[in-house]
Amino acid sequence: QQTPPAQAPGGSAATSSGLAQKPYGSLAQVMRGIPFPNSNIIFDTQSTDPAAAQKPAEGTSASSQFSGVYGGWQAVENAAIALQETANLITIPGRKCDNGRDVPVNQDDFKKWAQGLQEAGAAAYKAAQSKNMDQMVEVSGTVADACAACHEKYRDKEDLKMRCIP
Repeated sequence: QQTPPAQAPGGSAATSSGLAQKPYGSLAQVMRGIPFPNSNIIFDTQSTDPAAAQKPAEGTSASSQFSGVYGGWQAVENAAIALQETANLITIPGRKCDNGRDVPVNQDDFKKWAQGLQEAGAAAYKAAQSKNMDQMVEVSGTVADACAACHEKYRDKEDLKMRCIP
């Protein structure tokens, strides 16, 4: 006999790992924390070769997008994966916009554009694996277009109270 999934705080069903599939941050927090910095890593490859990026000298801060433990092209690949994963995160039901409205996860266009973000991340990952700067320039436009599609309808509003309204 199977038992129903445990309920996590807030009523979300727990997964087999015990973690709840529920939102923890607002849409803006997720967007500022994950796709914004990671898309900038991808955009930076239009003018900076990750293979040539220098690691900072010992004792200095790591300000380069491509430095650190997982630096160079691996940082670009990881950024592309982060964009793909963001598509999953922004479609978790119950997430709110900063104005308190529900993220429009049931709107067909929102679903389409979340899928577009996942596809742009996949294309960026493939381009990063090629380590080809020309491919990165090309895929940067794909990433920008994926972001802009949703932003134009749901984010770019003069009155911030109107965000997330279809």
